[in-house]
Amino acid sequence: MRFKARRIQFIVIMLAMVFAVAGTPAAARTLQLVGFGDSLMAGYQLPPNDAYPARLEAAMKAQGVDIAITNAGVSGDTTSAGLARVDWSVPDGTDGVILELGANDALRGIPPEQTEKNLDAIISRLKERGIAVLLAGMLAPPNMGGDYAAKFDPIYTRLAEKHGVPLYPLFIDGVVTQAKLQLEDGMHPNADGVGVMVERSLPVVKAFVDMISSGTK
Repeated sequence: MRFKARRIQFIVIMLAMVFAVAGTPAAARTLQLVGFGDSLMAGYQLPPNDAYPARLEAAMKAQGVDIAITNAGVSGDTTSAGLARVDWSVPDGTDGVILELGANDALRGIPPEQTEKNLDAIISRLKERGIAVLLAGMLAPPNMGGDYAAKFDPIYTRLAEKHGVPLYPLFIDGVVTQAKLQLEDGMHPNADGVGVMVERSLPVVKAFVDMISSGTK
């Protein structure tokens, strides 16, 4: 009888331990994002902590989001250059990528068909790896003319619809044409400009992160 009682007591203790472990929530994992783009993402002529990924990470953390955003922006990158490095610039374990490329294509007059083809391939590669994508759009500069803009500007909406990825229509929204928010070159945002970019894009990024966290990417 004593042995039986001890055996029952042992079983009860073991069951209690199992239920205790099962009822303990798993430790939250830091969400890993990568900002993949050109000088607009890299933070041209700005301190690292003023670049868009760093400012966005700080803004997200201020809202209670456990997140790390790596800056994989390279000044001067075209979509072709981005396609050539996407596999090694975006490490395994990345949950999502904010993809911002195409401005340098437009500045160099690269055929919009080639830009679209490259972005299409980048998105496809990331999705094949199970990495969610938030596509950041761009507009052709006015000096390229209306015909070029008519071919270039719709690229991002078309790709977002094709791949079923969220779109932030204009990455430099709120900064373009605002001299006080730009560097002297009139093309790149200054620190205040980056702040505006973060503020305006934050709701879209937050929705993107919520989508990843819910497993619906």
